[in-house]
Amino acid sequence: MPRPVVILGVFVADTAYRADRQPKMGETILGRSFALGPGGKGSNQAVAAAMAGADVHFLSRLGVDDFAAMARATWARAGVTPVITDDPDSYTGAAYIFIEHATGNNAIIISPGAAARISVADIEANAALIRSAAVFVTQLEQPLDAAMHALGIARAAGVTTILNPAPAATLPAGMLALCDIVTPNESEAEALTGLPVTSVAEAEAAARALIAQGARSAIITLGEKGALWCDGGAAVHVPALNAGPVVETTGAGDAFNGALACALAEGADPVAAVRFGAATAAISVTRPGTAPSMPARAEIDVLLARG
Repeated sequence: MPRPVVILGVFVADTAYRADRQPKMGETILGRSFALGPGGKGSNQAVAAAMAGADVHFLSRLGVDDFAAMARATWARAGVTPVITDDPDSYTGAAYIFIEHATGNNAIIISPGAAARISVADIEANAALIRSAAVFVTQLEQPLDAAMHALGIARAAGVTTILNPAPAATLPAGMLALCDIVTPNESEAEALTGLPVTSVAEAEAAARALIAQGARSAIITLGEKGALWCDGGAAVHVPALNAGPVVETTGAGDAFNGALACALAEGADPVAAVRFGAATAAISVTRPGTAPSMPARAEIDVLLARG
């Protein structure tokens, strides 16, 4: 059996509002629908990786409330092993998600709650688990000192480290040097490098800039254009796959990152792992929601076989 995928991150309850447009400040408009469901980038990635076939352990903090019960039920259904600190002095996180009805595009506000209190001490308490992993993944929704400490533990143990730098933020000095792979989307890549990313060629330039900043390799996710992988020498563009009409793009990046980690833990080469991630993301956008949109391994294999 492959060693596990360990993911550090945040769970939030997604409150998703679908409407024709966002309201202006001071304006009230009628929406088309509302949905409550599980979210948070780290949690979504854990669900995606587990649904894709990985042995996944998820490190986070929750409040003691109804949203925490939603989190545990979500992980149980997907087969994720939670490694959780309960925090009765805070609340389980929540997110406001606006979805534009015509396009499926989204805008998001996140309040991480208890997960904003993830500490270096929490990481130290789970250092042995991190060292045991094949792949360690984190993002930027939890405190950056905890994420950086975990990346350092993983890198020192020879674990493959993935940083999904989302939501976009200024990184601490030296953080990229702890990353085997950094996986921004177009806007995040531009925020990190100052370079525009509107084409595959511009994605390659941004990837090389991230490598110059210390990352061993970079994957720039490009939505309907697919993804680009670069290790400083070679650069490979992996086109997007078509699994059907787009319903919602909210969880696509998390689907990609979770599936990427799963494939790497199974020993796939980076380009094959990117293609596996692209297939997973392609299926996820044909469904509403974030964690509920993550496909099972059999679905991913069918799409890959279809080409």
